[in-house]
Amino acid sequence: MMEPLVDRPGPQIGRSSLGERMASCCSYRTLQAWLPILTWLPKYRLSWLQMDLIAGLTVGLTTVPQALAYAEVAGLPVQYGLYSAFMGGFIYTFLGTSKDVTLGPTAIMSLLCASYVGGDPVRAVLLSLLCGTIQTAMALLRLGFLLDFISFPVIKGFTCAAAVTIGFGQVKNVLGLKDIPHEFFLQVYYTFYRIPEARIGDVVLGLLCLCLLVTLQWMKSTLEPPSEQDAPLTRAAHTLVWGIATVRNALVVVAASFVAFSWNAIGSPIFTITGKASQGLPPFRAPPLSETTPNGTGISFGEIVEDFGGGLAVIPFMGVLESIAIAKAFASQNDYRIDANQELFAIGLTNIMGSFVSAYPVTGSFGRTAVNSQTGVCTPAGGIVTGVVVLLSLAFLMPAFYYIPKASLAAVIICAVAPMVDYRVVIQFWRIRKLDLVPFLTTFLLSFWEVQYGIVGGVVVSGLMLLYNVARPSIKVCDHGVLVMELDSGLSFPSTEYLNTVLYTQALQASPPRSVVLDCHHVNTVDYTVVNELRDLLRQFKLRGVGLVFSGLQYSVLEVLLAADLPDFRHTASVEAALTILSGNTQ
Repeated sequence: MMEPLVDRPGPQIGRSSLGERMASCCSYRTLQAWLPILTWLPKYRLSWLQMDLIAGLTVGLTTVPQALAYAEVAGLPVQYGLYSAFMGGFIYTFLGTSKDVTLGPTAIMSLLCASYVGGDPVRAVLLSLLCGTIQTAMALLRLGFLLDFISFPVIKGFTCAAAVTIGFGQVKNVLGLKDIPHEFFLQVYYTFYRIPEARIGDVVLGLLCLCLLVTLQWMKSTLEPPSEQDAPLTRAAHTLVWGIATVRNALVVVAASFVAFSWNAIGSPIFTITGKASQGLPPFRAPPLSETTPNGTGISFGEIVEDFGGGLAVIPFMGVLESIAIAKAFASQNDYRIDANQELFAIGLTNIMGSFVSAYPVTGSFGRTAVNSQTGVCTPAGGIVTGVVVLLSLAFLMPAFYYIPKASLAAVIICAVAPMVDYRVVIQFWRIRKLDLVPFLTTFLLSFWEVQYGIVGGVVVSGLMLLYNVARPSIKVCDHGVLVMELDSGLSFPSTEYLNTVLYTQALQASPPRSVVLDCHHVNTVDYTVVNELRDLLRQFKLRGVGLVFSGLQYSVLEVLLAADLPDFRHTASVEAALTILSGNTQ
């Protein structure tokens, strides 16, 4: 199994010469940090090769039908799903820090792309280049910490809404309906309105595919691992059932394609099929930086970028967020560590290089990563096998994709996104912290209007809640003859007015005015605005003939307050000592 990867060298404490810093930058350890393959490749074992081959092949058979289906979600010709599915395996092998993660098209990224590219392959490819450039720049500037500002309720609200949007968006293909609007609410209306126009062949085939996929998934989830005491035949049967259930997407699509081909051969085309797709490998060329409309009008690079608008923030962030969340989950499960900035770099470079082979933006796939892990992959080299499977499909199987029924691809997508609708998380929010339902519901509901509005709205609400907690710190008040007020966090300029109000109402405006001990042992930072406010408070306490004493100040905070040279500033190591001082003054 791949061992934990080395950490990227951090800044050294103390001074060092320019030569030492240059030597550190050019060291083998630094090279390992940028190319994690150098960490595990020298230790590669023959036994790992077998497991990587099996895992890569299994993931490849899962990737091909999903990639075709996700291209439909993105509104692009099906071959673009495969164009986007192989580059990640090759690049991540060299740059990735997780043995399990697989990069490629996903339901969420496909939905986001559909919102911004409008089914235009040229724009989709250019979007991949721009997203990759942004992600790579973030990695080089080590800005991965910005992802921490997107809270879990926002992520969950978005993924739940995306799953509903994507899943319902495929109902039209199960029903065989055409020309249904892309806007969610119009889509719902027209899908139900036009149910009488549904094609019986598509409905029957789509429902059969759904039932078969659900059954195989249920079989896999309920399958108990064989024990060493079981007979060889029993273990072989377990392996067979597990294998069939794992590659169920490929099996269902192949079977449905054979059925569609047979009906077409006898002159009864009762299914809506994918149709002609470009055969062969995509050409390796620079992505176009402009496009020409059907009427011959040219659109410049700047105009396209302007049209993308907020997508250039939403898509790179969501792509990185999805992939790193998956990497962290499987790293914790399989006992190794990842480097978030290196993951960011791997995703960014994958999208940049993917744009040279006509790919649209990709990220880590939870479903395929789970398959990769469960199959026993040992290193990121399994991604090379997956990439080869996709390339072989592009080179030799594209004519067969002509007969893939759209209803079967819709069934694959619906089954893939259904687990993302996590209703249990609402119960958890309600039980643990009801306030987290606010950003969750904001994101969830707004995402049905526009995906980007949902994410932005959720982030704004989460940010406002965070700022409210900063501006309104908890102040615990106890009466010991003298008021003791305990602050539970740092003091910063948004909280000064609130602290001022509490001290005035509880102590200075009381009759008679009360002395106060301000317990600051939780406070680890102050700023100039706070210092200025404390100066005024000390003056007000002195005018009313009562005292204000600080206790438990940390050294860094005490140093700032002493440097400010506050008049009548007094501090003690403990609340008890402060109470003694104020009690003596009172007497």
